[in-house]
Amino acid sequence: MLLFCDFRGALAAELSIITSYPPSFYEPFRKAFEVRNPDIRLTIVQRNTGSASRFILEKPDVAADIFWASAADAFELLKRRGALRAIRPRQTGAPERVLGYPVNDPDGFYLGFALSGYGLVYNPAYLSQYDLPVPQSWQDLLKPIYSGHIGITSPSRSGTTHLIVEALLQSYGWERGWALLSEIGGNLSTVTARSFGVASGVAQRRFGIGVTIDFLAKAPDISGSENVFVLTPDPIYVPANIAILSRAKNLDAAERFVDFLFSTEGQCILLQPAIGRIPVRAELNAGLVPMENTGGLLTAHGFDARLSAERYGIVNLIFDDYIVRRRAMLARLWTRLRVLEGRAGDDATRRSTLALVRRLLGTPPLPAGGVQKLPDALKGEWPRGITRTAEQQAFARDIRGIIEQNLTRAEGLLVSVSTPGGR
Repeated sequence: MLLFCDFRGALAAELSIITSYPPSFYEPFRKAFEVRNPDIRLTIVQRNTGSASRFILEKPDVAADIFWASAADAFELLKRRGALRAIRPRQTGAPERVLGYPVNDPDGFYLGFALSGYGLVYNPAYLSQYDLPVPQSWQDLLKPIYSGHIGITSPSRSGTTHLIVEALLQSYGWERGWALLSEIGGNLSTVTARSFGVASGVAQRRFGIGVTIDFLAKAPDISGSENVFVLTPDPIYVPANIAILSRAKNLDAAERFVDFLFSTEGQCILLQPAIGRIPVRAELNAGLVPMENTGGLLTAHGFDARLSAERYGIVNLIFDDYIVRRRAMLARLWTRLRVLEGRAGDDATRRSTLALVRRLLGTPPLPAGGVQKLPDALKGEWPRGITRTAEQQAFARDIRGIIEQNLTRAEGLLVSVSTPGGR
């Protein structure tokens, strides 16, 4: 346990927290906690979710007590690697699930302390300028009218985006989910380099609609913008989480910080406009979270965080090669396909060819059964900046080759149908 003299001259214990949250989020908690616990001083290391996870796993000798972030699959990855310890059982006031998403780890290694809703952010002035209707649902994003007007960030760069991608895959199924993501990909204007870039891009009218999470859409940095955030009719609510690391030295202080997060004071801090999260305590979130029977996207099947963690890397790899790097090609092919479908009329041969094109554009480079058979080294996280193994490089080439083959074949079929007299 690290001890040092604080400004009052007394010995204080240091509690080290690794978090993906920015200072605008964690500073109110730090100040309030230290007032209530003058014998503890917080040291906070701020990194994005992926970097924080790698930091914890690759630097086991660095003092750290708590991991504090949003993406549940990051906590699952750390739990699977033995980097987390079970948290002392406590009554948090949270329900077991919110619209199908489990709030706490059933094994007790991490707890959900806040909720956020995934949905769409849009700029009313932009929509008016291009005569676009307000999008209401995930399916709306497939409509041709939105082609070139949607922004998203890559799940390999954003834990929040990874969760929405994984939620769509788990809700619609692997094949149908990727078909939906491919068609959305055909409507993309851009893929931003970071999560915040989606709401920022909408505010700056670089594109009109974004896929994001409520607290990013309403971030203080873009306050005063015209952005409007809407939940879909089948909303997704996910918890932000906290865990105690297995190498933690200051266990008493760590447990006290967890207690503080679930106290009335800690939960009320979440409601501050600059933070904008929903408390998990029922008495504080009444009216802010839909009831279970409203039909969220995950209500029917729930969310399997373990499955998400197991295939974390392969989902990111496919999204980057299939949606991000092929964005311009997808946009061209989906646009052409929709035009030709509208002209096909009763020509059965043309309609059959175009149906095949649609299947090719929406087929992932790996079937669900193939994902399950992969070794963990290929399914797990592929960190940026780390040299890939020969096995990973070969597998990535295979994935890329299948994507290119499918899209090239789809393009050839579209050319054949477009040719006068062509079939």
